[in-house]
Amino acid sequence: MEVSLSDTGGLTRRLEVAVPATEVAKEVQQRLKRLSRTARLKGFRPGKAPLAVITKQFGDQVRAEVLSDLMRSSFAQAVNQENLRPAGGPRIEPIALGPDTDLKYAAHFEVLPEIKINAPETIAIEKPAATVTEADVDSMIENMRGQRPVFTAVERAAREGDRVLFDYQARIGGRLIEDGDLKDVRVVLGTRQAMPELEEGLKGTTAGEECTLNAVFPANHPNKRLAGQSAELRLTIKAVEEQSLPAVDAEFFRAYGVEQGGLEEMRGEVKKSMERELAGVIRSRVRTQVLEALYRNNPVDVPRTLIDEQVQELQLDTARRLGIRDASALPPRERFEEAARRRAALGLLISQIVQTEGMKVERERVQERLSELIEGYPDPEQARRAYLQNQDAMRQIESSALEQQVIDWIVARAQLTERPMTFKELTGFGQAGHDHEHQGYEDEQDHPATPDAGQEHLEQVSST
Repeated sequence: MEVSLSDTGGLTRRLEVAVPATEVAKEVQQRLKRLSRTARLKGFRPGKAPLAVITKQFGDQVRAEVLSDLMRSSFAQAVNQENLRPAGGPRIEPIALGPDTDLKYAAHFEVLPEIKINAPETIAIEKPAATVTEADVDSMIENMRGQRPVFTAVERAAREGDRVLFDYQARIGGRLIEDGDLKDVRVVLGTRQAMPELEEGLKGTTAGEECTLNAVFPANHPNKRLAGQSAELRLTIKAVEEQSLPAVDAEFFRAYGVEQGGLEEMRGEVKKSMERELAGVIRSRVRTQVLEALYRNNPVDVPRTLIDEQVQELQLDTARRLGIRDASALPPRERFEEAARRRAALGLLISQIVQTEGMKVERERVQERLSELIEGYPDPEQARRAYLQNQDAMRQIESSALEQQVIDWIVARAQLTERPMTFKELTGFGQAGHDHEHQGYEDEQDHPATPDAGQEHLEQVSST
C-alpha cells in the first residue's frame, strides 16, 4: 500500500492511498469462493454453481463491496501509519477504480489540533459561600403556603386576589357559538389567567349577578372558531371567593407528602431541598467561571467538522424543546455558530486535560451523579434501574462526572476566593419571575455533558 500525505491548509489534510490491483483481485476472488459455497442459483444445487457463473452473477456487486471495505480499512491503516488524529470521517475522492488497475483514492479530512493547556494557577475563581438559615426556611414555607391558597365564599363584590366562579356564553355577531359556552369557570383576579377584558369586567361583580362584556379571544385559543374573534360574553356569577393562606397543620404537611413528624419534619425536608439547590447553584457559578477561563486562556483552532456537529446538536435540541418536527423548520444554523465553536473547543480542552493527567471516570462520582438525578422521582429505585439500563443516559452521566473531575482539578490549582452571600442572593428566591425551580445550573452550550435534571422544591418534598 502506498500513502502520500499533503497539508492543504489549516487543519485539513489530503491523504492519497494506492492499494495494489493484486490485493483487490485476491480479496474479490476469496469472497466469490466463499459465496459459491452457499449461493442458491436456479438450475444448480445449493453451493454447486460453478465459480464462473457466480462471478458473472455477483462479480460487480462483490467488487464494489470489496472496494468500499478496502478504502475504509486502508484509510484507517494509513492514518495510523502517518500518526494522524482525524477530527471526523473523510470525504473520499476516487482516482482509479478500474478492474485491472490499482485502487487509488484521495481522502480529505481535518485533524485534531495540537493543544497545550496553560497553567491553571493563573485562573482566579470566586466561589460563593452561603448557608440556608431558619429565616430562609420560614420564607420558603410561606411561599409554599401561597401556592396552595384556601378559597372561602364571601358576600361582597369581587376584588383583586379573589376567585370568581361563573358560567358564560359567547356570541359573535349576535349568534351563539357552538361549544362557546362554559360552566363553572374559575378565575383568580390579578393573575392574568383570563382575557384582560374578562378579568377587568369581573372586578366588582357579586354572586347571583348577570352581566355582559365584550372581549377578543386570543389568537391561540384552543377553540378555533373563537380564536382571534371579537365576542360578546354573557356571564352568570355564581360565587366570589376570598383567598387566604392555609394553616400550617397536619393537612398542609400531608399535601406535601409529610405524613409524620409534623412541622419539624416538614422544615427538615424543606431545608434539605434548599441545601441541594444551594449546592447546585454554587457548583454552577464555579463551573461557569472555570469553563470561561479555560476557553479564554487556551485559544484553540477548532475543526469545522466538530463545529458542524455541535451546530446540528444545538439545532435538534432547540427543535425538541419547541416541539418542531419538520426538518425544514429547524432554527437557522447561524444562531448557534459561536456557541457550537465554544462547545467544541471546551470539549477538546477537557479531553486534553483528561489525557494529559491520565484521568479515569470515578465510579463514586457516577453513582453520586445518578443519585442526584433520581432523588426527585416518586420511585427513585425504579428510576435508578431505568438509567442503568439506558447506555446512552449512563454515558452522559459518566461524561458529566468526568467533566466535574476536570473542573475540580482546575479549582484545586486556581486562585480561589470565597464571597459571602445569602440564599436569596444566590438563588433569586422571592424575585419576580423566579419560580424556585432547580434549573440545569449548567449552560448546555458550554459542553455536551448532561445538565442537571433538577426538580422543583415541592415535588422533592412530596416524594419523601
